[in-house]
Amino acid sequence: MGIGELARAEWPAQLLEIPQPPERLWLRGALPPPGHKLLTVVGSRAMTRYGQEACERLIVGLAGYPVSIVSGFALGVDTCAHKAALAAGLHTLVVPGSGLADDVIYPRSNRPFVREVLEKGGGFLSEYSPETPSRVYFFPERNRLMVGLSDAVLVVEAGPKSGTLITARLASEYNRDLLCIPHRIGDPHAFGPHLFVRLGATLVAESTHILEALGITPRENAMHEAPRDLEDAELVIWNMLDEPKTRDEILRGANERVGEMLTSLIALELRGLIKEEFGAWRRI
Repeated sequence: MGIGELARAEWPAQLLEIPQPPERLWLRGALPPPGHKLLTVVGSRAMTRYGQEACERLIVGLAGYPVSIVSGFALGVDTCAHKAALAAGLHTLVVPGSGLADDVIYPRSNRPFVREVLEKGGGFLSEYSPETPSRVYFFPERNRLMVGLSDAVLVVEAGPKSGTLITARLASEYNRDLLCIPHRIGDPHAFGPHLFVRLGATLVAESTHILEALGITPRENAMHEAPRDLEDAELVIWNMLDEPKTRDEILRGANERVGEMLTSLIALELRGLIKEEFGAWRRI
């Protein structure tokens, strides 16, 4: 999919409000659909298992709502947020610290993921010309765009020396809502979220808290709506897991489609939509 420079009239309006707007913007793929709220997700590259599960669960809970997930494509929380968005059928917008050509996208290990983002209707946005390689100082520059684009910023994890702390402070400077996931007392990854909650950020423990911050009214009984792109067998399993079930219980409902159901069970797990705990499968 080609890379094109955006005319200023096509820019997301939020970027015109920030103190240092970009001079030029390049787009590859699609911007968020009109009327969508933008949630920027930030956090540690050294993501913990807890951070991953929390990030996936909260984003999957936004399925079916007019929300686009913005992040920076770094390893850890950024990549988790983009993948969770696609798993939930949500639009996702990548703002990398580089140009948008395949051979300069950073990190290199995420380059195969570029195609999936584009094929599923997502987009890449950058103020750097397409062939510009990443530089260390590009990342704080691009973070101002991620915050500027957003209606709210979600902090998943951030240690005492994390660059995420700077990004979170920008949310306050740009008058964006700052949302933070709670952690256990004493967890070093809790430093940033707990600090900002003490300073007035919104504590987020479920997807409806995000919707409220974005000004979207949650639908009744929408806590675990099915992602829109599930295959038939995947949808059957999803609907069965309105409460945790063992694999045998799931397969008993498969009639003669045991092989298909097993394949779908694995596919749902790989997409981060379900997991097995204590011998039973449940939605995340």
